[in-house]
Amino acid sequence: MPDSRSARIQSLVAEQAALRGGRVGVVDVCTAAVIALPVGGAGVSAMSRTAASHPLWSTDAISEQLEELQLTLGEGPCVDAFNRGSAVLTSDLRAAELQGRWPVFVEAALAAGAAAVFALPLLVGAISPGVLDLYAHDPVRLNAEELADALAFADLATLVLLDARIDATGGPLGPIEDLGAYRAEIDQATGMLTVQLGVGIEEAFVRLRAHAYAHERRLADVAADVVARRLLFSHETGTVRGTEIGIEIGTAPESGDRTKHKAETGTEAETATGPVADRTDEEP
Repeated sequence: MPDSRSARIQSLVAEQAALRGGRVGVVDVCTAAVIALPVGGAGVSAMSRTAASHPLWSTDAISEQLEELQLTLGEGPCVDAFNRGSAVLTSDLRAAELQGRWPVFVEAALAAGAAAVFALPLLVGAISPGVLDLYAHDPVRLNAEELADALAFADLATLVLLDARIDATGGPLGPIEDLGAYRAEIDQATGMLTVQLGVGIEEAFVRLRAHAYAHERRLADVAADVVARRLLFSHETGTVRGTEIGIEIGTAPESGDRTKHKAETGTEAETATGPVADRTDEEP
């Protein structure tokens, strides 16, 4: 069963999807995060080291501008969070040290109306499909509970992005499962593919996701089939065989999502939910 925090976050997001009249999508994660946290807006960008990054969804004009700015300039909390694989928590963009860290972004963000930005990488194991950004109009710090909630929103945003044929308006997604069990099964399936295909973890995940996409299946269902050995990928033939339904399918084309992110040491604060957070302000 999901823990109480995950269950509460899932409920908030599902409520937004119900109000919108659709299934859970990125838009619902962003909207629920803005309601639950002391922030003014939220946005999600899809990011990759091997393909063009692009904004997926923003709750308002300011968050949309912040997403565009960071991806265009190549600097800012979002870019750092993606590169480091850890949260970047900037409670006050007016801090003097940030002028040297993000000289162009800071001025532009302040002019846009943002005084604080919290960037949370979307992570499943070593794979990161993007970043969830939260901004506030005034300088503000997230306390431990708020940060844990923000990370839970990022977890859910990750599942939304990886689990369905998602688009900017919030594509289809089935019922939300236990986040921990979901991630564990995907990690287990990816590990099994490294052995079956003789490739690294990133390549194995690309093959898993590409197969799900090519056959219009949910990633969770494909991972479950791999773990249950209903789907076996062959290193020799480059094919995947459905052991129960008796079909052999050519390996799907690789996507541009090969990426591996490790959390860096430095100014980091470990949270109860696992990921580390790089704070740009001093701890109390």
